[in-house]
Amino acid sequence: MGYVVLHLDKSPDNEVPMTAHIARTKMLPNAIPELTYLNEELVEYPEGVHDRTQAIQYRLGTAGLTRKIGTNQVRVIRVMLTGTQEDMLRLVQEGRLKAWCADNLAWLRKTFGVDNVVSAVLHMDEATPHIHAAVVPIVTGERRKVRKEKTDETGKRKYRTKSTARPRLCADDVMSRIKLKEYQDTYAAAMAKYGLQRGIDGSKARHVTTQEFYRNTIARQQNLQDNIGELLRIEEEKRKAVEHATKQEQTARAELHRTATELNAVKGELKTERLKNSAAEVGTTILDGIGSMIGTSKVKRQEQEIIQLRQEVFARDETIEILQTKIQTIQADHSREQTVMQTRHVAEKTDLTKRHKKEVILLKSIISKATTWFPYFREMIRMENVCRTVGFDNEQTATLIKGKLLEYSGELYSEEHNCKFTVEQVTAQITPAPTNKRKLQLYIDKVPFNEWCREKFEKLKYVVKSRPKLGL
Repeated sequence: MGYVVLHLDKSPDNEVPMTAHIARTKMLPNAIPELTYLNEELVEYPEGVHDRTQAIQYRLGTAGLTRKIGTNQVRVIRVMLTGTQEDMLRLVQEGRLKAWCADNLAWLRKTFGVDNVVSAVLHMDEATPHIHAAVVPIVTGERRKVRKEKTDETGKRKYRTKSTARPRLCADDVMSRIKLKEYQDTYAAAMAKYGLQRGIDGSKARHVTTQEFYRNTIARQQNLQDNIGELLRIEEEKRKAVEHATKQEQTARAELHRTATELNAVKGELKTERLKNSAAEVGTTILDGIGSMIGTSKVKRQEQEIIQLRQEVFARDETIEILQTKIQTIQADHSREQTVMQTRHVAEKTDLTKRHKKEVILLKSIISKATTWFPYFREMIRMENVCRTVGFDNEQTATLIKGKLLEYSGELYSEEHNCKFTVEQVTAQITPAPTNKRKLQLYIDKVPFNEWCREKFEKLKYVVKSRPKLGL
């Protein structure tokens, strides 16, 4: 089961850069331009409003605020909603992403108010599908300062209070510590049906902003070969970590089984000792009566044995408690270590996927530039495949790709006729096609390869037909 991701952030004064990021008027390095068309605006803007920044101003202007908005007041709260990358991609594959978006929008409106949710945009052109929402913190009710003052000394002069139904702009009421914990709980409950759960309550993990992520990524960025090496190293470390965790789990299970066996054995012995103790107590009562009459030394000896048995039972009880505590400690350590390893594995896999996608984008960019700068680049790659299919080895193919003349003896394969032709001392060469100079063509004895194969095939058919048929 994956985890939900809910991040709230008070916005600075200028929302224009964030609006440009969300609307993709300014493309960022981690975005895939070919997938931008999949992004979707989930909240319909009012008439005359064209973007997110205007929607924020529209809400502030129509909310009925009576107090002037201060220069340092927070006008909007940025909300980012998503989940673990593997689970979000799973929802896309299952066709449940639309329902996930609808439930996210319903949770936003229920939590912050329908009118306060002025924008919600689904981003599909990054590694993990996510939603950027804009919430204007318009609230009603008493201010927290007023509620606190009511608990102070009663001798102060009281003034006429303002209506609690009056709307006001207050991000602190929306972003209080109690509210933030409540948001995490209710959001996790709303996303539970998608296989997503709340993160660790009270975790000290810190959210990394987009700016920090790009800064760290650029700082670590090296050439392509270095990145590939790093990916391989991370993958190997991940594999070793999983193997180590598996071995530790097996060891812990074996230790747990051994301890349970010891505990069962101790319980059996304890049962036997308790039966002995009961019998000894009955015997003590009888012997006390007998001893009062005969006063033998045998009674005293039996009393000492009974005391010794009780001490042994007490020692066994202490041993059982120690074993039970040990079992609980082993189980807790194993569970904690397993959780840590799973979390680390998910984080490393997510980071690896992001790096892989970035490298794919870089490779596509390099190939695009190569095809632009070298017109014959794609044709040379195509001709390499043609040469290998025909039957030339690596050295011969390299000679032909360079445009040099090659003398060849051996077999030439034709895909068109599904046939191999044996040749002796023929010449092969790759040159631009006469009808299209942007295309390259393979020639055998200065004849295009396809025409040369047709001639050979026709001759072969003629030879086969001209052979005399043997009678029975």
